Amino acid sequence: MLAAYRELAQKVDYPFHIGVTEAGTPRRGSIKSAVGIGALLAEGIGDTLRVSLAGDPLEEVFVAKEILRSLGLYNEGVNYIVCPTCGRTKIDLPRIAAELEARVEALPIAKPLTLAVMGCVVNGPGEAREADFGLAGGAGEGVLFARGQVIGKYPEAQLVDKLVELIEQKI
Repeated sequence: MLAAYRELAQKVDYPFHIGVTEAGTPRRGSIKSAVGIGALLAEGIGDTLRVSLAGDPLEEVFVAKEILRSLGLYNEGVNYIVCPTCGRTKIDLPRIAAELEARVEALPIAKPLTLAVMGCVVNGPGEAREADFGLAGGAGEGVLFARGQVIGKYPEAQLVDKLVELIEQKI
């Protein structure tokens, strides 16, 4: 697919509709689509796109938006920056990130927003400070940030509630 689009793009000046039609299930198909569609878009090939997954069509729209967001071609809604868990992570980062994402998605956010959820005191404060809203975890607690300013330190059990409250106040 990549070779065909690249070759055709050199020969004609037509708009291209791109996609990976045999992508598969949402989990694997999202990855295939991100690699195939993302590679072409990064090269400037592609005018419209379709993510094709064996599942809920709304998941196709979500994956398409995330591909575009990753390439800087779409900036509406929330951009999540979440670190991978490592030996320095002292909070339940996967649970916190998933709960926060679910709760924030329900908010009426009208303009682009970057939200950082970081798990440690090494890289966390810098990433969280750079985001519109951020959380940097420590040993059973975390520090919340809003547009570069430290808001406060809270126990792990309160982090999601406090961050959602902060976002609601600011939006």
